[in-house]
Order: sequence, then structure tokens, then C-alpha cells
Amino acid sequence: MKDRVEYSDLESTIMKRTWRQLILAFAWMAAVYGGQPSEQVIVPQIDGPWWQVAGNPMDHKYATEKQEPVDFAVWQAADGSWQLWSCIRNTTAGGKEGKTRFFYGWEGKNLTDAGWKPKGIAMEADPSLGETPGGLQAPHVVKVGQMYHLFYGDWVNICHATSKDGKNFTRVIQDSGKTAMFTEGPGNNTRDVMLLPHDGKWLAYYTAYPNRQGMVYVRTSEDFRTWSPSAVVSFGGQAGTGATQSECPHVVKLAPHEFYLFKTQTYGPQKGSDFRHRGTPQTSVYFSSDPMMFGINQDERYFVCTLPVAAPEIIYHEGQYYIAALNEGALDGIRIARLTWVKK
Repeated sequence: MKDRVEYSDLESTIMKRTWRQLILAFAWMAAVYGGQPSEQVIVPQIDGPWWQVAGNPMDHKYATEKQEPVDFAVWQAADGSWQLWSCIRNTTAGGKEGKTRFFYGWEGKNLTDAGWKPKGIAMEADPSLGETPGGLQAPHVVKVGQMYHLFYGDWVNICHATSKDGKNFTRVIQDSGKTAMFTEGPGNNTRDVMLLPHDGKWLAYYTAYPNRQGMVYVRTSEDFRTWSPSAVVSFGGQAGTGATQSECPHVVKLAPHEFYLFKTQTYGPQKGSDFRHRGTPQTSVYFSSDPMMFGINQDERYFVCTLPVAAPEIIYHEGQYYIAALNEGALDGIRIARLTWVKK
């Protein structure tokens, strides 16, 4: 009986060690592979031809031969029309010391129509509210209830405006008396914000480049006034670590635990003095089950593919996904195509 007790104790010890090793092994695998794309992960694929919805407008007071429409937003207004606002850069906006940018608008009857109607200048920076002259960047619009919320960059900060009709927006003045909600600091060009609802909160993804290193950040809020501290959700890997290699972040939630981050590295040919984006348009796509992390130099876990587009926005309308992006051959307009999701 004594020998059997001793054997049972030894057997119990071995079993405990075995289970402990298995638990540690599973924990290690979850940590290493938890966000890694598998063969079951689907990836975005452009489905069919593009149609151009916006061009390079010259019917405004700031027009130059070097101007380019870049980062933009597309949404459906209260009257059912489709709205598009784009940041136009390399203009005379902002004066001699300004950043050359403002928002220009277009309107379309249907998302699938080409050649939307130009509507003129939609918004300019307001220096009296702390915005950098000519510094408006990358609009993004979401609808909450009956209210439309516009988020945009002013070259240093992320700002907010609201609208009841989805066409005419009024800036939200913060307690500071300015429009700035949050920033990654002067000189870091906090910009390209987009909003995603998840688990009762809004996740604001955006980019900035401290130390000239481009990163994708996230902050959360329940009311668009109080924001969490920032966290880096994507940096480096094959996309690069340069100041402009994590631009235009856009996150799509396909299922409760399926999130895709799109971020742009190159814009393509340009007429302006900004040479950093020249080359073939490229946007990298990352998959994660956690919307708060898409990889810090961890391509083996998160990276799934690249798309030959710049500054994409993914639109879901009447059961169909669409992708809007800058024109490919030159930065002279904005186009839309259908988007599908296929097995990798």
C-alpha cells in the first residue's frame, strides 16, 4: 500500500507538470499566433472595373497647376444623396506661410454613378479656433442616430464638427475654446482619423510621425469629448517605418472578432513638390482578432496582402462592399469599385 501511495504521488506530480507544460505551450501559441492570419482568413479583392466620381477641380479661388485631391470621405446624406469631401493640396490656401489645403465637395445621386457634381469649397481652416492656416486634412464622417459627425485634422490636432443634414457642418468648440480634441504633439502631423464603433465605444484610428516614424494610433471614446490616452496599433514591418508609410488608416470590422486595417505607403505619381509618395500606389492590409493591435514589426502574425491603391475608404451599402481610392495614374481624382472578400 505504501508503494502504491508513493507511485500515485509520483504519477500526480508528472501529470501536474504535464498539464502545466501544456498550459504554458498553449499560452505561448496564443501569444505568438493569436492574431496570425490562417488559411481561413479571407482577404479583400477589387471586384470589377473602377468608375471615377471626382476629378481635380479648378473652379475655386486657390487653384494651381500643381494641386492634387488626396485624402477624402464618402457618406450618404439625410436626403439620400452621396457626399464626397476631399483635401485639395498644393493650392494657395492658407497664404504664404500656410499648408495649402482645404476641403472641396462633390455630390452624387447614386454610389454607382460616375462623374459626381462638383459643389465647391466645403470647409477651410479657421485660425481663430486654433487651426493651422491651410492645414485641413483627411475628413471622415459617421452618422449616429440623426446626427452626422465630421472628424478631420488641422495639421496638428484632430477636430470635430456636426451636421443634421449631412451637408452643412458646424464645428464643435472644446472647453479650451478651440476645435482641437487631441494630438500626438506639435511637429508630428496628427492626421487621417477614422472612427469605428465597437463594444459600446468609438475607436478613433489615425496616424502621426514622432521622430519621423509613421505609426497608426487608436484612442477610444463614448461621447466624442472624453478620449482615452493613445496607443500604437501598427508600426513597421514590410510597410516601412518612414514618416509617410502608415498613412490613411482605415479599419473594417467584418465580424465580432475579425478586423482589417488598411494603411497606405505610396500614393503614386504626383505633380507637386512632395516626392515621398511617388511610385506605384500601395496599401498594406492587416488582419487581427483584436482591434487594438495590428502588429509592431510583426508581419508574420498580422500582414495578409497589399492592394495597388492609395488612401482607400471601404463603404458597405445595401449588402455590397465598395472601395474608394485615389486615381492610379496621377493624383487627379477619386474612383470607386466593388470589393469582395476571398480566401487567402
